[in-house]
Amino acid sequence: MRKSWLPAYFALGTVWGCSFIFIELGLEFLTPFGVAFIRCALGAITLLIFTKIRKVDLPKDRKIWQKLWVVAMLLNVIPGVLFAFAQQYVTSVLASIINAGTPLMTLVFMLIIFREEKLKPEQIIGLLIGALGVLTVVGVWKDLGDNQLVGVIALLIAISCYGASYPYSTRNVIPLKLKPEALATGQLIMAAVTLLPFFIINGSSNDFYRPQSVIAMLCLGIFGSGFAYIWNFAITAAAGSAIASTVTYLTPVVAVIVGFLYLGEV
Repeated sequence: MRKSWLPAYFALGTVWGCSFIFIELGLEFLTPFGVAFIRCALGAITLLIFTKIRKVDLPKDRKIWQKLWVVAMLLNVIPGVLFAFAQQYVTSVLASIINAGTPLMTLVFMLIIFREEKLKPEQIIGLLIGALGVLTVVGVWKDLGDNQLVGVIALLIAISCYGASYPYSTRNVIPLKLKPEALATGQLIMAAVTLLPFFIINGSSNDFYRPQSVIAMLCLGIFGSGFAYIWNFAITAAAGSAIASTVTYLTPVVAVIVGFLYLGEV
């Protein structure tokens, strides 16, 4: 079996692993709505330029855009706001570790709600082992310390949205046979449009900002919500939603290293 999706898999894990520290830096001058909107807007602009250069046509069917809006809500709007909100209370490292529970949420949605994609026994075993590893790292039996429960609850809701998005995409979006670039661009456009009113009303939290924070938001939008979603759709199409969701097992490794080196988080 060819593993042509592996380069995209590792690139996605690395970019999303760095996203948590980008969010933390962005919160220095933006609200959670501001972080989510800037992330999606920059990602959409990046992909619009990319699709224009590659001469990739965007969807024209209204029903396709409606499906992309659902994906945008599950992958960008709700989690984007909740992750930024949660990181006001928890560290970027803990956020990345809880995010690694996404495959388990995906498994739940695939087995209970979306029953069209059958999991292989080895995939189920792998997902459960990975989930056990995440729980071990988090230390569920220990006190959360300085990390407040409200942040953890927000993160759990966010990864539940992620878990629903993968099987939904496999069932309703991937069969459309559109190019990943077109799907990702449409998804981010819908997310940015949805978040725009909230950004206008309550997007900025501080008029002062450091250059590092601006650079972090540029990286978050261009890479974390731009090219990252091309890779995400490509992996889902090539390897299935279960495999695609396991990229979140890679992100904590990157996030822990970056968080420790840059912010001194442990």
